[in-house]
Amino acid sequence: MSESSPSIMCGGTCVPEPANKEIQDICDEMKHTVEDRTGNTYNVFTAKIYTSQVVAGTNFFIKVHVGGEDHVHLKVFRTLPHLGSAMVLVGVLEGMSLDSLITYF
Repeated sequence: MSESSPSIMCGGTCVPEPANKEIQDICDEMKHTVEDRTGNTYNVFTAKIYTSQVVAGTNFFIKVHVGGEDHVHLKVFRTLPHLGSAMVLVGVLEGMSLDSLITYF
């Protein structure tokens, strides 16, 4: 595991980490799906922090700044590489703030 990789406990989520390019790329890919699901259009969509959970793939729980003081939390599932590493938006929590804890949902 590289020095910049969060420590992962099998079945549990890792410690929240600052978002990196990989996490922002996931958010960029999910933005239109999130907008469709919430009925909102976001001019700002910046990943701030995330945690992940290794399952039969990876669940990412991501705090995303969407403008002003508003944030959303995303749950994105990425399949295993041999299945194409496809990503699916599993859930969105609206009405979050910068101080809202990222929790399993």
